[in-house]
Amino acid sequence: MAQITTNNPATREDIETYELTSRDEAFARIEAAQEAFLDWRGLSFGDRGAILRRIAKTLRDNADRISQLMTRETGKLLRDGKTEVEICARIFEYSADNGARVLADEERDHSGGKKRGIVTYSPIGVIYSIQPWNFPLYQPVRVLAANAMAGNACILKHASICTGSGLLLRDLCLEAGLPKGLFDVVLVDHDLSDEIIAHELIRGVTMTGSDGAGRHIGSKAAEALKKTVLELGSNDAYLVLEDADIDLAVKTCVTGRLYNNGETCVSAKRFVVADAVYDAFIDAFVARMKAAKMGDPTAEDTQLGPVSSKEQFETLVEQVRKSIDGGCTLLCGGDPEDDPEGWYYPATVLADCQKGTPAYDDELFGPVASIIRAKDDEDAMRIANDSRYGLGGGIFTKDQDKAIRLARDHFDTGMVRINSFGAADPNMPFGGVKDSGYGREHGGFGMREFVNAKAIFLP
Repeated sequence: MAQITTNNPATREDIETYELTSRDEAFARIEAAQEAFLDWRGLSFGDRGAILRRIAKTLRDNADRISQLMTRETGKLLRDGKTEVEICARIFEYSADNGARVLADEERDHSGGKKRGIVTYSPIGVIYSIQPWNFPLYQPVRVLAANAMAGNACILKHASICTGSGLLLRDLCLEAGLPKGLFDVVLVDHDLSDEIIAHELIRGVTMTGSDGAGRHIGSKAAEALKKTVLELGSNDAYLVLEDADIDLAVKTCVTGRLYNNGETCVSAKRFVVADAVYDAFIDAFVARMKAAKMGDPTAEDTQLGPVSSKEQFETLVEQVRKSIDGGCTLLCGGDPEDDPEGWYYPATVLADCQKGTPAYDDELFGPVASIIRAKDDEDAMRIANDSRYGLGGGIFTKDQDKAIRLARDHFDTGMVRINSFGAADPNMPFGGVKDSGYGREHGGFGMREFVNAKAIFLP
């Protein structure tokens, strides 16, 4: 029987070995999820919400246990793991508090306004959730909370390196009273995953990961006529305009680049700086990146832990090498030691980033910042949009009205931060455009992604 072995990237020590789920067992779990769904969909929003609130409490009660496991499996800072648990608890509570409003029947007239109609948002069945490792709890929770409130069931295929976190989430949901089968985990390879997508009881597919993986999964789902929601990463640009508060911009941009060890889809990655403030920004930015303390992710004073795996480490090394070969200038970092105790990659700054290099064109999933000089504010906006991605971005300026105008009318992304950095908020939509995918989660939008907007015509 094939196996998965998880590994601690801070020590390179193996953690746990798991047997892969067989095809028959995976399909049996899908069938069990369908059975659980048939009962669950009949519960009121209040009854569903009560269980979601109990899950939120159970997560908080087990915050130390969950965060310690996430740190062991992925190398994320322990304090960031605890923050992640709290965000997940809030997502369950948000879904419980707002589900009845978001999914309520709507009265509409038809036949020229002469007759009554009703639109209902009905659950559709079992949703297949394919999730990455960088937020082992949050990634599956944002799918589960919304869909459980909508009345659906979920089958999770988690990234192999955080297998334990996915299984722990399932167990805690059961402990909190979620019906058995409504949320389950399969440990499967890519070939069997493709078969799951095509399974007749799978009614929708949601995935977070690379744009390459998204193309594959999206095409497989399309072949089977399954709706998808895809969140596919980005190389988010943060604009530092001519009237920016440089101290605020530097502090915030460093935080945005190093958050979660730089392994966040919606984080500050490219820094597009207007020429008038370029020197002031880059000097302070490099100094702050150099000062970031790298080390044990469980220590309170650590600012940067290891990247998640040997594979991720080697990918970063190659991307930085290609960027320098393509004309980028290395200002700090970029020369990781061969540390036998962990996959540590230092805070790195690349300047003069050129189109055609990974630092300009691609997503560098780690603590590597790409600096691009713009002639002026207008040129900065042009460079920001010169990307195949469009998940998030940021604008630093003292003119808030200008920032709102640029964000609304010109920034071609799904999310924009003004004079700030942050990841996700339960009350704001999350998702992107272009190669960053499609569909929305959070803010109530996720609860309507996998429902049947059913029209009922009355005479």
